Amino acid sequence: MIVKHYRELKVWQKAMDFAVEVHPIAICFPKAEMFALTSQINRSATSVPSNIAEGNGRRTTGDYIHFLGIAKGSLNELETQLTLACRYDYIPDSVHDSLLEKSAEIGRMLNGLIEALERKITS
Repeated sequence: MIVKHYRELKVWQKAMDFAVEVHPIAICFPKAEMFALTSQINRSATSVPSNIAEGNGRRTTGDYIHFLGIAKGSLNELETQLTLACRYDYIPDSVHDSLLEKSAEIGRMLNGLIEALERKITS
């Protein structure tokens, strides 16, 4: 299937849904975290679908892969921040575990897209 627009990508859609899910959780952290962990979580969550979209709009497949790598890095950063939030007792283990499962799914989807694009380059 040829994707005409990044909004058609399932990975972008899931990353958008994930960012929307994470936001209300992060804004419930203590006020002292507003400019720290809350802000970092929201920026990381926003960065994942943003980099998928930006990469899709680039001129070369190599550039696209590069931005998907940035999205993966932001996803790892987000997982780390969510784990810190759990350790700080801002979110319960059950919420943390559910969010990490969703993050892992997005990570697998990103890996699959990267692999498909790399095959395109070598063929």
